[in-house]
Amino acid sequence: MRWWALGAVTLGTFMTYLDNNVGNVALPTIQRELGLTISGLEWIVSSYILVFAGLMLAGGRLADVFGARRVFLGGLAVFTVSSLAAGLATSGTMLIAARAVQGVGAALLTPTALALISQIFPEPGERGRAVGIWSAAGALSMALGPFAGGFISENLHWGWIYLINVPLGVVTVGLALWAIRPDLTRVRRSLDLPGLATSAVALFALTYALIEGGTAGWTSPEILTAFGVFAAAGVAFVLVESRAAEPMIVVSLFRSRVFTGGLLTSGIWSFGVFGIYFFSALWLQNVLGFSPTEAGAAFVPMALVMGVIAILSQRVSAAIGIGRTVALGMALMGTAIYLISGVGADGDYADVAPWFLLYGLGGGLLVPLTAAVLSGMPKGRTGVASGMLNVSREVFGLLGITVLGAILSSRQSGSDRAPLLAFLDAYQFTLVIAAVVVVAAIPVALYSLRTSRAPEEVQAATPETVGSSN
Repeated sequence: MRWWALGAVTLGTFMTYLDNNVGNVALPTIQRELGLTISGLEWIVSSYILVFAGLMLAGGRLADVFGARRVFLGGLAVFTVSSLAAGLATSGTMLIAARAVQGVGAALLTPTALALISQIFPEPGERGRAVGIWSAAGALSMALGPFAGGFISENLHWGWIYLINVPLGVVTVGLALWAIRPDLTRVRRSLDLPGLATSAVALFALTYALIEGGTAGWTSPEILTAFGVFAAAGVAFVLVESRAAEPMIVVSLFRSRVFTGGLLTSGIWSFGVFGIYFFSALWLQNVLGFSPTEAGAAFVPMALVMGVIAILSQRVSAAIGIGRTVALGMALMGTAIYLISGVGADGDYADVAPWFLLYGLGGGLLVPLTAAVLSGMPKGRTGVASGMLNVSREVFGLLGITVLGAILSSRQSGSDRAPLLAFLDAYQFTLVIAAVVVVAAIPVALYSLRTSRAPEEVQAATPETVGSSN
């Protein structure tokens, strides 16, 4: 029954990841069909990310308070219904609103999935294998998403990029109701509304500033105000949490080097990788001349390798240790990113494929990082810890897209070459910077994830509390 429950959790996460990856190549088609401006098109993506990142910590807390199963099912329902609305949208406003509601569902689903895995698989070895399977589904979505998006945009109505979530959601709800048993352990008393409100405002403001900064100007009143709101809400959050009887985030959690180092390592990875993944789709189509479907298909072998290695990574970490496994993954990914930068305008898929596969091999080895962070959490904290892990990835990923995108744009605009060659030069330069950033995570992983007493450290630092049941 536990493995059926894992199947439900994995399917739910697969839906949100697929939705994240399937839409980008269909955006030009959506723009034509709905008559959208560039700003409207950007908000189709941004509204989802803004709500998703802003509410992810809140989703984790709700899982700790009301029970992971209940919040997971609620997130599934919200995500499925809003996907139906997005697929049937007849205007830009309707689509943007539906995408924002999808973000609410994803913010409930994503941290709750990892919390459920911790509950369903309390034994560390089994939990590691379960996280590997769950991560493999994420890799599979990376493979299917761009390919499905390209195929749909060329052959079907664009609405199907969202409508495919509806049957998946119905099946997942049924499987979850049957296989995931309620957790009757009482965990927490309070919801910590001040903590929820201040964290959501801070994350909303930061995400908005990162999304809109390049367009509005980093020194514009709008963006400076957003950063100011983020700083004020962040300070308020720390003050509120330091005085709360049952704080959402206990500062002592950060005394665990596994927890803190895991968040930082995950963030560095996201910074170096998210922007490159985004710009690589443009590079494949604009420089190497791939069609949308071909560009999506180019990522399939890489993602499949990543999925297979994700399942096997637990054995590797058992043999050489979690720190060395994650460091090796970072080294392989950094090397692959650097080698991709050497592919010229006359390159083809044969020149790219070996380094994509190397990248997938390294990415699959990062799965023990998630398992290590979860293993260090006391019962009743896994929801918020999962939320923090995902927040670090999302925010650092947005930083990567923003900063690396700014570097790429600046170098491209300052070039005297033809537009295509100027983009290629800027893209290659940005890849080298991203490779250096990824490699910088190696010493962090080796130090923070070396063999330790992580669970005991955190348990000692964080007292148990009791409260609401599932």
